[in-house]
Amino acid sequence: MMIFIYGLNYKARRENLLELFEQYGTVTSARIIVDPETKRSRGYGFVEMSDEEGAAAIAALNGSIHMRRPIHVEVAVNPPKKRSEKKSVEQAAN
Repeated sequence: MMIFIYGLNYKARRENLLELFEQYGTVTSARIIVDPETKRSRGYGFVEMSDEEGAAAIAALNGSIHMRRPIHVEVAVNPPKKRSEKKSVEQAAN
């Protein structure tokens, strides 16, 4: 399950997401989205976990305070593609 987290503190890093979500199970991937030009956080990110563990994390963390900010945690509706998937889609289009 891909989980969308927004409202993140702009100082939050990938390690902070890992620490937060690993309390609920194994994190397959975690990333915070950054502006490509400034390299600064955009205040949201994604975590991937198993469905059962992800559901527990969402239930526990949605609306909680993390790094002095309320965060929103939900199932990602249109999760971003992984780089390897993007390349295969681009190659198939050519």
